[in-house]
Amino acid sequence: MLTRQLSLSAPIIFFIYLFQEAVVNQFKLPGGGFSLFMIFALVWAVISTPEIAALTGFAAGFLMDMSQSSGGPVGQWTLIMILICYGVSYLGYGDGNINGNPLGVIFFVVMASLIAEICFVASGALLGVATGSFGQILLTLLGNAIWTVVIMPIVLPVFSFLHNLVFETRSSL
Repeated sequence: MLTRQLSLSAPIIFFIYLFQEAVVNQFKLPGGGFSLFMIFALVWAVISTPEIAALTGFAAGFLMDMSQSSGGPVGQWTLIMILICYGVSYLGYGDGNINGNPLGVIFFVVMASLIAEICFVASGALLGVATGSFGQILLTLLGNAIWTVVIMPIVLPVFSFLHNLVFETRSSL
């Protein structure tokens, strides 16, 4: 069963990553824009079990590390995404108020995205990566959070449908 789910999930994750790299990264939005791929990984994690969320975080973090737009050392995004994806899944798993409520999912994803960006900047500073001024960082964090709030109602139904398509276990006649 897990093999089927992983074989269906992998092309979806890879397609969203390619769409992020080829299309979304070309937009020059004020405030730094958004990461559709991070939003996808976090939505997938919120509505999954903690084990699936950790695997999703690993795959998403690995692909984010391989991105041309990644400014940190290899492995930094992988560690952050594993921890964030597992954390949001663990906190929301089994709680129908979060998984069954679109506003709860949007809140979780926006907060997780903001925390992931803050962790990236903080761990980058510890690793000696040049990050920019405090004002630039604050503007980028705020812009990312605002764009995530704007994009989430548009993409949440699509990502939720894809998740149900992959992980639905009921058979239909």
